[in-house]
Amino acid sequence: MGQVVEASDSDFSSVISDSEWVLVDFWAPWCGPCRALSPVLNSIADEREITIAKVNTDQNPVTPGEYGVRGIPYLVLFHNGKPVDQHTGAAPKPYFDEWLNRHMT
Repeated sequence: MGQVVEASDSDFSSVISDSEWVLVDFWAPWCGPCRALSPVLNSIADEREITIAKVNTDQNPVTPGEYGVRGIPYLVLFHNGKPVDQHTGAAPKPYFDEWLNRHMT
């Protein structure tokens, strides 16, 4: 249904505007909670019409700065290219299902 893509500073704006719903995951390879969250996000992409855009904050410092990322994982939900909500930290899948249901239904 959905897809998981890598996004960078150079293509971020096109990635968030290419799909109706985009969940951006600001993460880094050294971040344990980020790695724990990855299977949850993959599962969400399998179940919903949503693009999961992963932004490696080590390789792409500009975009996280523009969105005020202070801690990771930091998730921003976009609808038609506009930010709708954000969440900091890992959480179990039921939490994210409920969070997304509030916005996507």
